[in-house]
Amino acid sequence: MHLVTAVGPLAAVKAAADAFDALDPSPVDAVSWFEEGAGKFRLELYAQSEEDAAAAAAKVSEFAPKLVANIAPLEDADWVAMSLDGLPAVKAGRFIVAGAHSLGRVHGGRTKVWIEASEAFGTGHHGTTLGCLMMLEEEIRRRRVKRVLDVGAGSGVLAIAAAKMGAHATAVEIDTRAAAIMDENVRNNRIGARVKVIAGDGARFAKGGHDLVFANILMRPLIRLAPLLVKATAPGGTLILSGLLTQQEPLIRLAYGGRGMILKRRFRREAWSTLVFQRPHPTSA
Repeated sequence: MHLVTAVGPLAAVKAAADAFDALDPSPVDAVSWFEEGAGKFRLELYAQSEEDAAAAAAKVSEFAPKLVANIAPLEDADWVAMSLDGLPAVKAGRFIVAGAHSLGRVHGGRTKVWIEASEAFGTGHHGTTLGCLMMLEEEIRRRRVKRVLDVGAGSGVLAIAAAKMGAHATAVEIDTRAAAIMDENVRNNRIGARVKVIAGDGARFAKGGHDLVFANILMRPLIRLAPLLVKATAPGGTLILSGLLTQQEPLIRLAYGGRGMILKRRFRREAWSTLVFQRPHPTSA
């Protein structure tokens, strides 16, 4: 793993960060920026290889010529787990998501979802995962959810939460390592009979008949997968999309609204959005 950094004014750092967020494919796995001091902001990019780091540094110069990129190798470590270690439990409606160290101290009527910090995305702390859980809460208050599809499932937290409320879920994850972690999470939560984990491309599993579909990924794959995700959603069913920055909402609304999907609700947390669409029933001739 390599860390690419650059320090400069807000406009330059934000411009570079936004440009990397829009790249698909991208040479980096993660993008972040924050204030480092008075008038100074720091861009951080995480790349798997030295070649990817060099490509990212070149892109920094292209996106924001005022910035000078520096590359430093990082020791091999599970940086996601290290950064999340010890984080408190996350409450989202009736759900509470946490590792074993926190769940053991939880009492009351909330539905517990056991997810340890790991390489697989989805512990509930990020605004996108939290938004999906809150929208799941609204959905199960409104009606019974029977068949769920989660595309880009990461840790499996959404599929597991839905299964704990009685649904049968199919969780698809293209990253085989994340799928293995999801398998472990399903076993830990003792709902293996209700969650089917699939490692690989989810396109061929996006068949109709799901009354709830999740896709918490990124804007470009959400647009690319729009025909399949709409097809996977049963008439009258709900499609919950996230992994979006708030300024990316119009493009998603255009992509899905153009396929007949109706935007019903929206959840925002910090810079992130979760959009809830409904697929209408076909009109009678």
